[in-house]
Amino acid sequence: MEGPKAAKKRKITDKTIPNVILQNPDFAQDSQMYQDLLEMDRKLDWTMMRKRSEIQDALTRNPSTTRTLRLFLSHTVSGQLWQGGGDITANFETGDGIPAWQFKIEGRLLEPFNQRTRDKTPQRKFSTMIKRMIIELDRDPSLYPDGNIVEWPRAPGHHNPVLDGFTVKRTGDVPTKFRVILYLDHYPEQLKVVGELSNILGIKSESRIGAIQALWNYIKVNNLQDKTDRRMIRADDRLRPIFGGEHIFFQQLPELVNRFLTQPDPILLHYTINPAIPPPERPQAWDVEIKMEDLSLKNRMAAMVLQTKESTQVLTKMDDEIALLAQSLHNSHLKKTFLESFARDPAKFIQTWLESQSRDLETVLGSGPSEGMTVRQEELKRSEFFRLPWVEEVIFITVQVFVVAHVFYQAVAIQEGMRLAAKGMQ
Repeated sequence: MEGPKAAKKRKITDKTIPNVILQNPDFAQDSQMYQDLLEMDRKLDWTMMRKRSEIQDALTRNPSTTRTLRLFLSHTVSGQLWQGGGDITANFETGDGIPAWQFKIEGRLLEPFNQRTRDKTPQRKFSTMIKRMIIELDRDPSLYPDGNIVEWPRAPGHHNPVLDGFTVKRTGDVPTKFRVILYLDHYPEQLKVVGELSNILGIKSESRIGAIQALWNYIKVNNLQDKTDRRMIRADDRLRPIFGGEHIFFQQLPELVNRFLTQPDPILLHYTINPAIPPPERPQAWDVEIKMEDLSLKNRMAAMVLQTKESTQVLTKMDDEIALLAQSLHNSHLKKTFLESFARDPAKFIQTWLESQSRDLETVLGSGPSEGMTVRQEELKRSEFFRLPWVEEVIFITVQVFVVAHVFYQAVAIQEGMRLAAKGMQ
């Protein structure tokens, strides 16, 4: 058989102090400071809650940033005449001594200038930042009929692992020109803004949502939203050719913007290999901008939203301590009022207290004020009523209250007398 469950202790949350203490001139300054702290605490809690909700909303949109991708193009050669002193024997079975070259393209992200060390994220591989790459070789098709176009389309799976760079190997000893075509993988996807819309908004490339937002900002700045029907957008002189009329409805804006969005232009890089001379010691480098998800900012925002268990426990403990202290002030004020009332007129205080207890007893014994009073009057006429067990307890409590009040009154009188005596001696 299970024992009775312990009653759950009610948590004290009220942190206000009695108005009597607030209005007491002796505690005016301290009370005002406490009230200011409570008001500041309420404002801080509201501000933190609002900022936390704003951060959570921003996290759902995945913040993006613009980073610099540095591309490196280089090459090496082997089996060339100048490397063997003009005397090289080619072995076509093993491939040794056959003139050849290797073309290499690599890329890495540059670190932001003001990034903190703890905000650094693992470097992304070069192959994860491009959608597609085409390398075109300008060589004589009669001498080199195949392998003049190399294409790398990104595809998920183990057969297409992530790489830091790509290498193209070919045989030959004649100068070769390269054209590298790169399609970057932006986040969010970037599109080319064409036509008159590009001139109006002043943007060449943007995401689909960004282009719609830019057009909406133009409409708001130029006050083109109809004041009567807010769904209608009026055309000005620049938008009239795009709208094809005097107005369009708000829900038509995405469709309108889509007509002026096309696939972005690829990155074009040119490079030349001359196997007859030694390759340069340093690779050639190009810097291009790429839009990508801002993981550093996202992690910082997520850390601000998620409170640690330790900080939550500390704040909860401090709130509980403040609430207990405020409750202690309430209790002390009630005790002080009780004892002062008893010290001023003990007889009247006891009479008032007995009347209050009597009314409570009448309410418990009877179903109404009149019935309770009737029961009370009938019982008081019997001597047995005053021999009940609880009468002795009431008398004991009353005497104890009187003694405590008397001791308190004497202690206050002695303390006040000592204070006046010390003041007279000064």
